[in-house]
Amino acid sequence: MGESEAYSHMSSEGNIHTDDFTAIVTDYGQSIQQLVYTYVKDQALAEDLTQEIFIKVFKKLDSFKQESTLKTWIYRIAINHCKDYVRSWHYRQFIYDDDTVMHAQSKDKSIDDKIVARSEEECLVHSVLGLPAKYREAVYLYYYEELTSKEISTLMNVRENTVKTRLRRARKMLKEKLGKEETT
Repeated sequence: MGESEAYSHMSSEGNIHTDDFTAIVTDYGQSIQQLVYTYVKDQALAEDLTQEIFIKVFKKLDSFKQESTLKTWIYRIAINHCKDYVRSWHYRQFIYDDDTVMHAQSKDKSIDDKIVARSEEECLVHSVLGLPAKYREAVYLYYYEELTSKEISTLMNVRENTVKTRLRRARKMLKEKLGKEETT
């Protein structure tokens, strides 16, 4: 069943039945939360921001023009919300509070242990999270969400070749980072 069929009750004005919105949250909630986590690296905060994102999606459904897929539209909202949050004063205070940073690091380990079963995968996840945001975002969308470089370029508002370059540079950074960890 295609995306347009799955949410067939959504009218051209963006009105949607509660059951359809629940289905949207069910279909995209986990992947949006994982995307948010790549920005904030804190599970509880990622859950809160994910809720805020879906509230925003619900309020803005009437502005969805169906020029893109619902998935890419929701991802665009999520990415913009995350970028706004990371630029916010609240986030900067959160990061620079030493006690909070130590607490967040201990949470990261337990979260990664639950998510990643093998140590090699855990190392890769940490390396990806350590990439600069523009590379981390491209890697996450391409490898974890399996979006095409064209879809990613639409989401990130950059050219497709820019996405390919970011992916290539991210792979190079990861090779270097993982190569150093193997030798130590």
